[in-house]
Amino acid sequence: MKIKITGSLGHISKPLTTTLVQKGHAVTVISSNPEKQKDIEALGATAAIGLLEDVDFLVASFTGADAVYCMIPPNNYFDHNLDLLEYYRRIGKNYAQAIKQSLVKRVVNLSTIGAHLEKGSGILLGAHDVQNILNELPTDIGITHMRPTSFYYNLYGYVDMIKAEGFIAANYGANEKIPWVSPIDIAAAIAEEIVTPLVGRKVRYVASEELTGNETASILGAAIGKPDLKWLLITNEQTLSGLEAVGMNKQIAAGLVEMYASLYSGLLSEDYNRNKPAVMGKVKLADFAKEFAAAFK
Repeated sequence: MKIKITGSLGHISKPLTTTLVQKGHAVTVISSNPEKQKDIEALGATAAIGLLEDVDFLVASFTGADAVYCMIPPNNYFDHNLDLLEYYRRIGKNYAQAIKQSLVKRVVNLSTIGAHLEKGSGILLGAHDVQNILNELPTDIGITHMRPTSFYYNLYGYVDMIKAEGFIAANYGANEKIPWVSPIDIAAAIAEEIVTPLVGRKVRYVASEELTGNETASILGAAIGKPDLKWLLITNEQTLSGLEAVGMNKQIAAGLVEMYASLYSGLLSEDYNRNKPAVMGKVKLADFAKEFAAAFK
């Protein structure tokens, strides 16, 4: 199959590209960074260098593809001029236009847990909007919305706190379950979906392991030589104050706090709990903890 991959060589797109190339597919990786071309070609894929803001580039890149993987690249949460939700909608509309004009019939879209919610999910409302935009495409275009849970690598955000304070503090977790996921497991699920024929729409959740915040802290603590590491529950106000204190865009900081609060309350996970993956991913937190420990030094 001819498969087009967005996301350059990111956490998901790189292992996804590697898997698809190894299976004999003709893969083109879209990247905005010309310096990535050699790395993309080293994987056995073709590089398409351009911007997701450029619809004509997307149409040209998607044309002739049997399937396309779409994702919204992360943006700078410390840019005080960034309207994150508008950014999601803008790129989502570009994808929809390019898919329609290029006559692609199979799409896998990277969405998220909580994308079913119309409110209360904070910054994840952007993924909800992108789903709705893509779902307006003709139904003969098969679209799978992948809904991964909380990424392991988000835990890197607590490295400085652990070093300075000796604990993890957040407005979620503690004694409540957090469904974690590895990008490797997400890539494996996408690799399955993108080669599977589909007409209409499908939602697929991806998770690797469910752990409480304290179980998470214990595993990370053991890996970094801090076996007594704890996960403390703090208020929404304390969390917001901390994010604003480090200079985060206030609108995004508020969105993150609302997202975490909805995870703690169970709102974010309600649809996931009804539609959990039949099989959890292979990469467990103990595996990721080794990478975490290397970065912690």
